[in-house]
Amino acid sequence: MRRHIIALDQGTTSSRAIVFDADTLVKGVGQYEFAQHFPASGWVEHEPEDLWNTTLQAARDALREAKLTAQDIAAIGITNQRETVVVWDRATGQAIHRAVVWQDRRTAEACAALRAQGCEPMIAARTGLLLDPYFSASKIAWILDNTPGARARAERGDLAFGTVDAWLIWKLTGGRVHATDATNASRTQLYNLVEGRWDDALLEIFRVPKALLPEVRDCSGDFGETLPDWFGAALHIRGVAGDQQSAMIGQACFQPGAMKATYGTGCFALINTGETPIASKNRLLTTVAYQLDGVRTYALEGSIFVAGAAVQWLRDGLQILEAAPQSGAMAAAADAAEDVILVPAFVGLGAPYWNPDARGAVFGLTRASGPREFAKAALESVAFQTADLMEAMRSDGSEMGQAVLRVDGGMAASDWTMQRLADLVGAPVDRPEITETTALGAAYLAGLSVGLYPDPARFADRWRLDRRFTPAASDEDRQRRLARWRRAVAATLAFAG
Repeated sequence: MRRHIIALDQGTTSSRAIVFDADTLVKGVGQYEFAQHFPASGWVEHEPEDLWNTTLQAARDALREAKLTAQDIAAIGITNQRETVVVWDRATGQAIHRAVVWQDRRTAEACAALRAQGCEPMIAARTGLLLDPYFSASKIAWILDNTPGARARAERGDLAFGTVDAWLIWKLTGGRVHATDATNASRTQLYNLVEGRWDDALLEIFRVPKALLPEVRDCSGDFGETLPDWFGAALHIRGVAGDQQSAMIGQACFQPGAMKATYGTGCFALINTGETPIASKNRLLTTVAYQLDGVRTYALEGSIFVAGAAVQWLRDGLQILEAAPQSGAMAAAADAAEDVILVPAFVGLGAPYWNPDARGAVFGLTRASGPREFAKAALESVAFQTADLMEAMRSDGSEMGQAVLRVDGGMAASDWTMQRLADLVGAPVDRPEITETTALGAAYLAGLSVGLYPDPARFADRWRLDRRFTPAASDEDRQRRLARWRRAVAATLAFAG
């Protein structure tokens, strides 16, 4: 019997593949980084073929490490960096432009113009999203307007748009399937959150031809079969979710009030709000958490654009550490008398501030400030931003005030960072035994579809705690540090104008 699942996890800086067995144990892993392209200030691009080729190779490597063949695989699950836009030619399967990444801010002026026209309230009501260059819609329009002949070709139906999941599905199936899932669709700013469909009024506002769009399907279901050439036999694609929703599923956050935060390039905190979308009063996002059997479950989300990317900046930009895992030990060795604050607004500030023009700033420098103090400030900036999100979630409803935060992602491996997170959010932080929850969520969706994994309630029973970090700081110290952080953010926003 086929008792394994391949999870394809296509992220912002690398493509990974993990083979899970029937007990959700990891049997094989493959991973490749790929080039980041920065054509102008605030612009971020990827080569779409890099995303595809690294994903395919990672999957083959994971199979090889697991000592398995296609005959052992029950299904493939896909999870992906969200909002990133790929537009390609339906006939050739070739992208017409580099992928415009979710971090990219080139459409800030276009979004500001729509805001000035009074479009934001209607857009927010229909999509649950704020008018911001973060989302896909304005990026699609930019590609069509800045690639010669693209708009006319799109209107004729010659071109296809997809978030990265749809691009991978197209490539895996040899162009036979052009589809996405409800979670990724809900991040485009073109999808009506309540009605569960592409919205004609939004397509008109953003000038996106409907002929470009993929079909929207459940997260757990049939997304076609791969070409036999890729793995030696055709494999079923049976699960798809955007990376943050996939991590939420992997963390078994199936009950209203359950909350997780994933620390990767950015940080994304989601809290399950049940089958009714809740409009945030604190500039959080309303989004689809998952859709199973045609039923949508919703979440409130806070998006932090820079988390692990701040540590990458220390490594690659300032070159004050050789490897990201060193940051925790450096922070622990920092001078306690130094109180450096980093506001990592390298590509603007996300929730709850939503200012695309803000740029990074450092406060509190002295002659004694050095690499250790910078490492501490970078890690603390992630905890400070998470505290802002949790406060906003609590303000949006009493049922949102969960007492425990489940964490995952690369930064969750740092004990120092997780303890400082617990201190600054004032709540216990739970790290699971399986921290690869993004890939696990995609695997679960695929395994659920083919009957390998149990229903959500029984899957939640499998969640296992590795370590709980309990707040050790006094409330007085926490409030003092948060107040200082918020003064630094205010100064950063003031400087942005």
